[in-house]
Amino acid sequence: MNQLLSETFRSAAEAGPNDILKLYNAKGNLINISPRIPDNTPDTRYTLDVVAAQCPGDVPLAEQLGFDIGAIEKRLQALEKRVFIENGDLPSSVLSIHTKVEEFKNKLQGVEHLSWLGLFKDISSGTSLQPFWDKKSLQRDTDHDKHIYDKYIRMSQVQITDEVRQYLRKPTFDNWQWDEPEMLVLLQQMYIDLGFLTKFNIELPILQNWLFEIYRNYNPVPFHNFKHCFMVTQMMYGLTWLVDLPSMVDDIDVLILLTSAICHDLGHPGYNNAYQINAKTELALRYNDISPLENHHCSIAFEILEKPNCNILANLTKDQYRRVREGMIKCILATDMAKHNEIVNNFKALLDVFDVNNKEHKYLLLMILLKTADISNEVRPLEVAEPWIECLLEEFFIQSDIEKLEGLPVAPFMDREKVTKSSSQIGFIKYVLLPLFEALGQLLPVIEKDIIGPVRNALDYYTQMQKAMEEEKERNASNEKSKQNGLTNKVKGDIKV
Repeated sequence: MNQLLSETFRSAAEAGPNDILKLYNAKGNLINISPRIPDNTPDTRYTLDVVAAQCPGDVPLAEQLGFDIGAIEKRLQALEKRVFIENGDLPSSVLSIHTKVEEFKNKLQGVEHLSWLGLFKDISSGTSLQPFWDKKSLQRDTDHDKHIYDKYIRMSQVQITDEVRQYLRKPTFDNWQWDEPEMLVLLQQMYIDLGFLTKFNIELPILQNWLFEIYRNYNPVPFHNFKHCFMVTQMMYGLTWLVDLPSMVDDIDVLILLTSAICHDLGHPGYNNAYQINAKTELALRYNDISPLENHHCSIAFEILEKPNCNILANLTKDQYRRVREGMIKCILATDMAKHNEIVNNFKALLDVFDVNNKEHKYLLLMILLKTADISNEVRPLEVAEPWIECLLEEFFIQSDIEKLEGLPVAPFMDREKVTKSSSQIGFIKYVLLPLFEALGQLLPVIEKDIIGPVRNALDYYTQMQKAMEEEKERNASNEKSKQNGLTNKVKGDIKV
């Protein structure tokens, strides 16, 4: 039955056996092709498109399409060698070409993963679809990674100016001005300026190897990527200076926070815990549906630290290492948003009797600080924060599209048919950000101006945006009604005797 249905649709679209089809309903929404779809009617016509070709066998798609991507890369590498400036940087035009070639290569390699859009798998069989970002599509480009590493090491030899070092401590820091090697250098500088290399006897080459391995273990997903890792760490670093954290807790605790921030989303696949659990993924099964992603992040973090050339904790005492491991696990697991209200309420309950010398109280503070850094984008200027919302919504929408096709539950805040930028931010700021930040502000009033104030301003901004959208929607509806009334009156006038 399913094979007959597939062939019928292919015939209707004049598609070949390896073409990938996409079916839309009258509203333009993507739907899955199956025997259970509603009948086509004059008022609810479907649109059927051929979106890609899936090439069979082991022959690379680029080769089947007549492209020799390897030759292009070799020519580009030769060009880079000719124009490369010793101890400097490549011209922006060459880097732009390199980036475009990489993007084109990734598209050719990943086009087969468009299969979830159409007739590739019958969902009625109950088999979970292969995620869009699977292991093959997330595999590293070794040449690109080598380029990042080489540039990072070269830049590490140049001293960072005091102006940049001070800017790095500000909550207003703009990540969009910096590329990945530069971010690695800035992360390195954080460990240097906090005195960690001296206090914990961390060798600089080991720190550099560790940071690069961290970079390699963040996936190129829209939001939970290495840039997000950097931004969370930078905010954690900024909070450290803003509240003078070293005067409250010891150096081990500060090390826990900064290192946890760097590691907190390692290996994130772009699909949240709800998807992992509902789709019964390998991670959900491995961790018994208990914070599968956060457990995964912790696991990768300590796998990296097990490598001798990446072990920045190698010279800690056994007691220090035990504290760091315990603290990192607690902090990273606390970033599971399913635990958000519980953690915030526990923290609020302790505020009147908070004692930083109490181990339980202190760990709760560390968890709250990392959670604050993790969801702090709205603290930043609008021009920095808004692009991050676009990245997050893109990741949400891709997940919800797949959930619809797999017949899994879809969270309303991730549904592209129900969410707008303003509506998503209003609820998030009101019910998640402000309760967390204001609770921290009761203990640390110094954050009122730089952390809480900007979030309240962001709430006002998105409230006005939502209001404007609703007014525009009402005007459009009113204009449409007027047009309909005008058309009705014209018709009535035309048929008068």
